[in-house]
Amino acid sequence: MNEKIRVGFALTGSFCTFDKAFAAAQGLVDSGFDVIPIMSFNAAGMDTRFGKAEDHIKRLEAMTGRQVIRTIADAEPIGPKRLLDVLVVAPCTANTAAKLALGITDTPVTMAVKSHVRNALPVVIAISTNDALSNAAKNIGLLQSMKNYYFVPYRQDNYSAKPNSIVADLSQTEAAVSAALQGRQLQPLVISPLGK
Repeated sequence: MNEKIRVGFALTGSFCTFDKAFAAAQGLVDSGFDVIPIMSFNAAGMDTRFGKAEDHIKRLEAMTGRQVIRTIADAEPIGPKRLLDVLVVAPCTANTAAKLALGITDTPVTMAVKSHVRNALPVVIAISTNDALSNAAKNIGLLQSMKNYYFVPYRQDNYSAKPNSIVADLSQTEAAVSAALQGRQLQPLVISPLGK
Protein backbone atom coordinates (compact mmCIF):
# COMPACT_ATOMS: atom_id res chain seq x y z
CA MET A 1 0.00 0.00 0.00
CA ASN A 2 2.79 2.45 0.87
CA GLU A 3 5.21 1.47 -1.89
CA LYS A 4 4.24 4.45 -4.05
CA ILE A 5 4.36 7.05 -1.26
CA ARG A 6 7.55 9.05 -1.59
CA VAL A 7 8.88 10.38 1.70
CA GLY A 8 11.70 12.89 1.86
CA PHE A 9 13.67 12.31 5.06
CA ALA A 10 15.80 15.33 5.93
CA LEU A 11 18.34 15.41 8.75
CA THR A 12 19.66 18.58 10.34
CA GLY A 13 22.39 18.94 12.95
CA SER A 14 20.86 17.67 16.19
CA PHE A 15 23.49 14.95 16.22
CA CYS A 16 22.50 13.47 19.59
CA THR A 17 19.20 12.32 18.06
CA PHE A 18 20.65 10.80 14.90
CA ASP A 19 20.37 7.19 16.08
CA LYS A 20 16.65 7.64 16.75
CA ALA A 21 16.24 9.47 13.44
CA PHE A 22 17.92 6.61 11.59
CA ALA A 23 15.59 4.17 13.33
CA ALA A 24 12.60 6.27 12.22
CA ALA A 25 13.88 6.31 8.63
CA GLN A 26 14.42 2.55 8.74
CA GLY A 27 10.87 2.11 10.02
CA LEU A 28 9.53 4.01 7.03
CA VAL A 29 11.64 1.90 4.65
CA ASP A 30 10.49 -1.30 6.35
CA SER A 31 6.85 -0.21 5.97
CA GLY A 32 7.29 0.11 2.23
CA PHE A 33 7.66 3.86 1.82
CA ASP A 34 10.04 5.12 -0.86
CA VAL A 35 12.44 7.18 1.27
CA ILE A 36 14.58 9.91 -0.30
CA PRO A 37 17.35 11.07 2.08
CA ILE A 38 18.35 14.73 2.44
CA MET A 39 20.95 16.28 4.75
CA SER A 40 21.79 19.83 5.74
CA PHE A 41 25.34 21.06 5.20
CA ASN A 42 26.13 20.54 8.90
CA ALA A 43 24.52 17.11 9.10
CA ALA A 44 26.45 15.95 6.03
CA GLY A 45 29.72 17.66 6.85
CA MET A 46 30.46 17.61 10.57
CA ASP A 47 32.19 14.85 12.49
CA THR A 48 31.06 14.87 16.12
CA ARG A 49 31.23 12.67 19.20
CA PHE A 50 28.06 11.06 17.81
CA GLY A 51 29.80 9.79 14.69
CA LYS A 52 31.49 10.71 11.45
CA ALA A 53 29.59 12.53 8.74
CA GLU A 54 30.66 10.09 6.04
CA ASP A 55 29.42 7.16 8.13
CA HIS A 56 26.03 8.85 8.56
CA ILE A 57 25.79 9.43 4.81
CA LYS A 58 26.71 5.82 4.01
CA ARG A 59 24.20 4.55 6.56
CA LEU A 60 21.35 6.57 5.04
CA GLU A 61 22.28 5.59 1.51
CA ALA A 62 22.50 1.89 2.38
CA MET A 63 19.17 2.06 4.20
CA THR A 64 17.25 3.84 1.45
CA GLY A 65 19.09 2.66 -1.65
CA ARG A 66 19.38 6.29 -2.77
CA GLN A 67 22.06 8.95 -2.77
CA VAL A 68 21.69 11.62 -0.11
CA ILE A 69 20.67 15.02 -1.44
CA ARG A 70 23.39 17.31 -0.04
CA THR A 71 23.31 20.49 -2.10
CA ILE A 72 20.83 23.31 -2.61
CA ALA A 73 20.97 22.73 -6.36
CA ASP A 74 20.06 19.05 -5.96
CA ALA A 75 17.19 19.88 -3.57
CA GLU A 76 15.60 22.56 -5.79
CA PRO A 77 13.90 20.18 -8.29
CA ILE A 78 11.92 18.47 -5.51
CA GLY A 79 8.96 20.79 -6.03
CA PRO A 80 8.98 21.38 -9.79
CA LYS A 81 9.34 17.64 -10.45
CA ARG A 82 6.92 16.70 -7.61
CA LEU A 83 9.43 14.19 -6.30
CA LEU A 84 7.82 13.79 -2.85
CA ASP A 85 4.40 13.17 -1.34
CA VAL A 86 5.51 14.21 2.14
CA LEU A 87 8.72 15.62 3.61
CA VAL A 88 9.96 14.82 7.11
CA VAL A 89 12.58 16.98 8.84
CA ALA A 90 13.97 14.74 11.59
CA PRO A 91 15.66 15.94 13.62
CA CYS A 92 14.76 19.57 13.07
CA THR A 93 16.99 22.01 14.95
CA ALA A 94 15.86 25.39 16.24
CA ASN A 95 18.06 26.96 13.58
CA THR A 96 16.27 25.12 10.79
CA ALA A 97 12.85 25.76 12.35
CA ALA A 98 13.61 29.49 12.46
CA LYS A 99 14.65 29.51 8.83
CA LEU A 100 11.52 27.62 7.78
CA ALA A 101 9.30 29.96 9.79
CA LEU A 102 10.91 33.02 8.19
CA GLY A 103 11.27 31.68 4.65
CA ILE A 104 15.07 31.56 4.66
CA THR A 105 16.52 29.14 2.11
CA ASP A 106 20.25 28.55 2.56
CA THR A 107 20.69 24.80 3.11
CA PRO A 108 19.66 21.68 1.19
CA VAL A 109 16.96 21.01 3.82
CA THR A 110 15.42 24.49 3.75
CA MET A 111 15.47 24.41 -0.06
CA ALA A 112 13.85 20.98 -0.05
CA VAL A 113 11.05 22.27 2.19
CA LYS A 114 10.57 25.47 0.18
CA SER A 115 10.48 23.54 -3.07
CA HIS A 116 8.12 20.90 -1.66
CA VAL A 117 5.56 23.27 -0.08
CA ARG A 118 5.02 25.05 -3.38
CA ASN A 119 2.86 22.02 -4.18
CA ALA A 120 0.81 22.46 -0.96
CA LEU A 121 2.00 19.08 0.30
CA PRO A 122 2.72 18.16 3.93
CA VAL A 123 5.92 18.80 5.86
CA VAL A 124 6.39 16.88 9.12
CA ILE A 125 8.69 18.48 11.70
CA ALA A 126 10.43 16.42 14.41
CA ILE A 127 11.73 19.21 16.62
CA SER A 128 14.85 18.70 18.71
CA THR A 129 16.29 21.68 20.53
CA ASN A 130 17.43 22.75 23.98
CA ASP A 131 15.69 26.14 23.68
CA ALA A 132 12.27 25.10 22.39
CA LEU A 133 10.49 26.64 25.37
CA SER A 134 12.54 29.85 25.31
CA ASN A 135 14.11 31.57 22.28
CA ALA A 136 12.88 29.02 19.72
CA ALA A 137 9.29 28.92 20.96
CA LYS A 138 8.05 31.70 18.68
CA ASN A 139 9.33 29.95 15.55
CA ILE A 140 7.87 26.60 16.55
CA GLY A 141 4.57 28.38 17.19
CA LEU A 142 4.70 30.03 13.78
CA LEU A 143 5.27 26.68 12.07
CA GLN A 144 2.44 25.06 14.03
CA SER A 145 0.08 27.75 12.76
CA MET A 146 1.17 27.49 9.11
CA LYS A 147 -0.73 25.49 6.54
CA ASN A 148 0.80 22.15 5.49
CA TYR A 149 3.13 21.91 8.53
CA TYR A 150 2.66 19.07 10.99
CA PHE A 151 4.69 17.89 13.96
CA VAL A 152 5.85 14.60 15.34
CA PRO A 153 4.54 14.63 18.93
CA TYR A 154 7.13 16.03 21.33
CA ARG A 155 7.99 16.25 25.01
CA GLN A 156 10.39 17.77 27.48
CA ASP A 157 13.28 15.34 27.50
CA ASN A 158 14.91 16.44 30.77
CA TYR A 159 12.78 19.00 32.58
CA SER A 160 15.06 19.07 35.60
CA ALA A 161 18.44 19.73 33.97
CA LYS A 162 17.17 21.26 30.70
CA PRO A 163 13.75 22.83 31.38
CA ASN A 164 13.50 24.51 27.96
CA SER A 165 14.47 21.42 25.96
CA ILE A 166 12.00 19.62 23.69
CA VAL A 167 12.55 16.53 21.59
CA ALA A 168 10.16 14.74 19.26
CA ASP A 169 9.20 11.15 19.99
CA LEU A 170 10.72 9.76 16.82
CA SER A 171 9.03 6.40 17.38
CA GLN A 172 5.83 8.19 16.27
CA THR A 173 7.28 9.40 12.96
CA GLU A 174 5.37 6.97 10.76
CA ALA A 175 2.09 7.69 12.53
CA ALA A 176 2.72 11.44 12.14
CA VAL A 177 3.46 10.96 8.42
CA SER A 178 0.28 8.94 7.91
CA ALA A 179 -1.79 11.59 9.71
CA ALA A 180 -0.19 14.43 7.72
CA LEU A 181 -0.96 12.66 4.45
CA GLN A 182 -4.61 12.78 5.58
CA GLY A 183 -4.30 16.49 6.40
CA ARG A 184 -4.39 16.16 10.17
CA GLN A 185 -2.04 16.64 13.10
CA LEU A 186 -1.30 13.49 15.09
CA GLN A 187 -2.58 13.93 18.63
CA PRO A 188 -1.73 14.41 21.39
CA LEU A 189 0.91 16.83 20.13
CA VAL A 190 2.49 17.46 23.53
CA ILE A 191 3.17 14.20 25.35
CA SER A 192 4.24 13.35 28.89
CA PRO A 193 7.77 14.46 29.73
CA LEU A 194 10.59 12.09 30.45
CA GLY A 195 11.92 12.01 34.01
CA LYS A 196 14.89 13.82 35.42
